[in-house]
Amino acid sequence: MNDHQGDDLDGRVRRGRNARTAGALAAVVVGMVGLAYASVPLYEIFCRVTGYGGTTQVAEAGADRVIDREFTIRFDSNVNGALDWQFEPAQDTMRVKVGETKLAFYRATNTSDETIVGTATFNVTPDKAGVYFNKIDCFCFTEQVLRSGETADMPVSFYLDPALVEDLKMDGVTTVTLSYTFYRAQDQSLARQIAELPAVDGTNAVDLQ
Repeated sequence: MNDHQGDDLDGRVRRGRNARTAGALAAVVVGMVGLAYASVPLYEIFCRVTGYGGTTQVAEAGADRVIDREFTIRFDSNVNGALDWQFEPAQDTMRVKVGETKLAFYRATNTSDETIVGTATFNVTPDKAGVYFNKIDCFCFTEQVLRSGETADMPVSFYLDPALVEDLKMDGVTTVTLSYTFYRAQDQSLARQIAELPAVDGTNAVDLQ
């Protein structure tokens, strides 16, 4: 093999290595982008499973037993500044036995001059109680629509999981705060459709399924 042929061979080897390196980097970038898109639902699943950040759980039915240990449930409400609604709990506190299904209400009023779709986020404190706070039904599961001046009573049905009593980290905890914050939904297209419909007597908001 002469020097010229050797140089060509070395060049092909280097080009092959560069191509493989570029391909590997591209795969890493694609993987990172995919992970970024997946991270939100994965994070939500993680929060629901672990109760991280005070994320509550969703249950299809009530607990299988009631335990004679009581907690005070405190109800908190907040409204984002971009949403012209009044929003407050119908009750400040409630005494609840572990495993006992309870029904509480929040009341929302649209104080603006337009029909608005709202959506509520939620959590409980202390955070460690989130994994034991089970909601059977809640207005926060779907977006809510209120016409201008309309008021709606919004229910939440919940219980504290009996497994709570076996968790030493919950010893000494006597009060759990359930907190909601209402935001203006990004998609207001349905609000415009509903605004064109005849008003119906009653105080219930439109529940978006």
